[in-house]
Amino acid sequence: MHNHEPPGYTCPFCVLLASGETEINSQRDIVLRTELATALISPRWWPHNLGHVLVVPNAHHENLYDLPHEYGHAVHDVVREIAIALKTAYGCAGVSTRQHNEPAGDQDVWHHHVHVFPRYPGDDLYGSEPCRQFASPQRRRYYAALLARHFNVS
Repeated sequence: MHNHEPPGYTCPFCVLLASGETEINSQRDIVLRTELATALISPRWWPHNLGHVLVVPNAHHENLYDLPHEYGHAVHDVVREIAIALKTAYGCAGVSTRQHNEPAGDQDVWHHHVHVFPRYPGDDLYGSEPCRQFASPQRRRYYAALLARHFNVS
């Protein structure tokens, strides 16, 4: 009813969750995985909020409208863990989250996901545009390593 996934869509998050890789993300971007939710370093960054994280359910659900409650709870629990990790690992001053549904809500990947942004005084997150290029694998690995140390993962 509220779905916009085109026919034949290959979900990049489902590829990652099945241990695959995409042109943009690799397994090295995953920083936390639970039974029902996974967190990964986002490839799209904002100029003053580097290393933000996406949290996705481990099963394919397009948006908030069709997300079963057990996955919603699991995603929120991982969002909380990532928020705490960002404060510790990045030393940020705060954290913001956001989640988009449908094209009018700026959703552009047809798998539910929550953005978790590190925040800093004067960072202008909501007044700035995302960086034009995706973050390189090397830059993403730096932030993934910071979070891995927080979670004691090697």
